[in-house]
Amino acid sequence: MTPMLEIRGLSKRFGGLAATDNVSLSVPRGSLHAMIGPNGAGKTTLINQVAGEIRHDTGAILLAGTEIGALPAWRRVHCGLARTFQIAQLLPQYSVLDNVVLAVQVRQGHSFRFFADARKNCEARDQAISHLQVVGLSSQASSRVADLGQGERKQLELAVALATSPSLLLLDEPMAGLSSFESRKMIELLAALKGQTTMLLVEHDMDAVFALADCISVLVYGRVVATGNSEQIKADEAVRAAYLGEDDG
Repeated sequence: MTPMLEIRGLSKRFGGLAATDNVSLSVPRGSLHAMIGPNGAGKTTLINQVAGEIRHDTGAILLAGTEIGALPAWRRVHCGLARTFQIAQLLPQYSVLDNVVLAVQVRQGHSFRFFADARKNCEARDQAISHLQVVGLSSQASSRVADLGQGERKQLELAVALATSPSLLLLDEPMAGLSSFESRKMIELLAALKGQTTMLLVEHDMDAVFALADCISVLVYGRVVATGNSEQIKADEAVRAAYLGEDDG
C-alpha cells in the first residue's frame, strides 16, 4: 500500500550547515512515526519542509503518492496536511469555538470570512463542537483563548488541526511546556487518534514517544542514524551514545 508520507533524500543547507542531510523515511497510513534527536538535529526543519514553510534544496516529499514538494503551505493544507507547533498558533482574542469554526471553513474551501458570518454557519459550528468534544474542550467552547491554560491551548490547537480533516498530522513537540498531568492527557488524546489519522511526531518527551510511536527515527546532525520500534531504538548503541545517553548524564 502507498504510504501516507514518503520523504526521499530530503536536504536543506543554511550556508555551511546541513539542517537536513539526505533524509528518507516512509510513514504508513494510520501509523504514528516519531522523530527524535538532540537539540539542533534538524527535526523542526524537517517538519517545516514537509509543511511547506521551508523549501528543501533537494529530494522529494510525497503525500499519499503525490509529490507536494513544490506546493505552497496553504495548498498542502488543502491536500490533507495539518500541523501543530511548539508554541500554539491560535487567535487569542476570540473564543475557543470561533478558532475551530474558522478551521472547518478553511477545509470546506471558503476563504476567511468575517467572524459574524462564521458564527452563522451551523454546519461548521456542529463540526467544530464535535472536534472540541474529541479533545475534551466542549465545556470551554465560549471561553476566550487568552483565558486558557497552556495545556488547554495545546488541546485546542489539536482540535483546530483536526478540523481541517487531515490525512497527515504533523506534531511539533505537543508536550512542550505541559505539566505531567497535561502531558498524560495529551498522550491519551493522541493514542485515541492512532489508526484514524497518520501522524509524524517530533518530541523530546521520551515517555510519550515510547508510549505512542509505531516507528521511531533518530536524527543527528540532520541525518537519520537509526529507525525502528521502541525496543530496537532503546537497544541501539549508536542511538544511546548520540542521544539517549544525554538523559543519563
